[in-house]
Amino acid sequence: MAYDAVNMEDWQISEEAEKNMPTPEEWREKLGLEKQEMLPMGRLAKLDFLKIIERLKDKPDGKYIEVTAITPTPLGEGKSTTSCGLMEGLGKRGVHVGGALRQPSGGPTMNVKGTAAGGGNSLLIPMTEFSLGLTGDINDIMNAHNLAMVALTARMQHERNYNDEQLQRLTGMPRLNIDPTRVELGWVLDFCAQALRNIVIGLGGRMDGYTMQSKFGIAVGSECMAILAVIRDLADLRERLNNITVAFDKSGKPVTTGDLEVGGAMTAFMRNTINPTLMCTAEYNPCMVHAGPFANIAVGQSSIIADRVGLKLFDYHVTESGFAADIGFEKFWNVKCRFSGLKPHVSVLTTTIRALKMHGGGPKVIPGIALPEAYTKENLELVEKGIENMVHMIGVIRKSGINPVVCINRFYTDTDAECALVRKAAEAAGARCAESRHWEKGGDGALEFADAVIDACKEENEFKFLYPIEMKLRDRVAIIAKEVYGADGVSWSPEAEQKAKMLEDDPKYADFATMMVKTHLSLTHDPTLKGVPKGWTLPIRDVLIYSGAKFLCPCAGTISLMPGTGSNPAFRRVDVDTKTGKVSGLF
Repeated sequence: MAYDAVNMEDWQISEEAEKNMPTPEEWREKLGLEKQEMLPMGRLAKLDFLKIIERLKDKPDGKYIEVTAITPTPLGEGKSTTSCGLMEGLGKRGVHVGGALRQPSGGPTMNVKGTAAGGGNSLLIPMTEFSLGLTGDINDIMNAHNLAMVALTARMQHERNYNDEQLQRLTGMPRLNIDPTRVELGWVLDFCAQALRNIVIGLGGRMDGYTMQSKFGIAVGSECMAILAVIRDLADLRERLNNITVAFDKSGKPVTTGDLEVGGAMTAFMRNTINPTLMCTAEYNPCMVHAGPFANIAVGQSSIIADRVGLKLFDYHVTESGFAADIGFEKFWNVKCRFSGLKPHVSVLTTTIRALKMHGGGPKVIPGIALPEAYTKENLELVEKGIENMVHMIGVIRKSGINPVVCINRFYTDTDAECALVRKAAEAAGARCAESRHWEKGGDGALEFADAVIDACKEENEFKFLYPIEMKLRDRVAIIAKEVYGADGVSWSPEAEQKAKMLEDDPKYADFATMMVKTHLSLTHDPTLKGVPKGWTLPIRDVLIYSGAKFLCPCAGTISLMPGTGSNPAFRRVDVDTKTGKVSGLF
């Protein structure tokens, strides 16, 4: 049944839906899993991916559906809501469907944005567990990451305090000669804590560590999280965790987690993170939650592992990409699919009337402040002006060989005339288009949307990558800038160009993924430029090296890996009923 989403809060809908949520044992029967393939954890369960993949290795894969979006407002345009709504709509059509979404970070949950569980009648349950750490993957990642920093800083202290003979006798390891001015790694915490962006550690005596500048990032920005999203199995995880560059020595040579002999212990902390957590929509469609990598700096997708499991368990598998098609879909297309070897059947382009109005010149949208009236009243002029952003994103997806389905994620304040304008433009650009009222009506409101996706999945596509893996780094950046972002070209700072040349000349980096780093709020590097800007150049100021994840990250503009907490954060409204233990204020 659909709940009254207009007058009920998300937590109330979740609470009602949770009353009939299947137990882990009921899920095991529904999904046809063997007993040892389900790992119960309270009301939730993890899926033993190695066992499931081995048993179903000869079963044909289901249909692979990716969900992306137009350039969003700062509030987001409902990709998670649309993903849940599509699962619910397909379920109403009698399709065996499931999906995979990312795990939310505690930083945004306790800040302005809040959790990322969808909304209205298209949400994941149980929402409280989803929003407060789930089954512990982020904690395990924090422990693994921070252990690498413990290993590094302890090593630096011991190398300072002992001569070569003493060091060899005490540790059995050679001197690494770590350069304290070239420590790449920092610490991680799963909150938005701007006070920890730049810190000094090791104050005190000689036994209190090595005094130096350091930093904190948010946990989901850890390379350990980036690695979890792209690995294929436990052996792959172990190899990648052993290859993370933590610093450079005084001759410029990388110092890795393998050099510190800490990769094995990091893998021990993360051994259980390879198994996706099973949740469901408010209409009880199964959905895995696995990985939550920072979409600016990493792949920004749920994991390859979850998609592999979903394609074996379900006839239709829905997966979501972070941010808009210029970032999320581009990384899904050229990185995730290249790493996984999986071929998508269709991509869904989530579109909202409010975002099109913003791109058409509407008032500024500010999180935590009520939307201006222009976004809740009919304004065909703003919609028409903003449609070029949607048309551009349709073109981006079509470059991959996929003909997308545009989903108008319709809110109850949107009008028929506004939606008709969007549909006409989408179809003129060669895409299928469907309205969906999943937020308001659940699966019953997503039937047209589900039918469009089923129809699209029957159509053969000619999926192809934007560039060959053999292409040089600077050439890859140029083609992404021109073909995806619409830039005239790329400008490199002298330092970035020198680094790019060094990386291009070293065969070790030849198969590293190109993981672009830029704002998600614009096609350009400037978040204030909306629509489809013309006559601009993409500036690259640095290239980050994630040697464990095997990413090269060209940076356009400044991206902070530690967001800040705003002036009216969500944690002010979170509390617990001391009689029932129920959490309130999360949503």
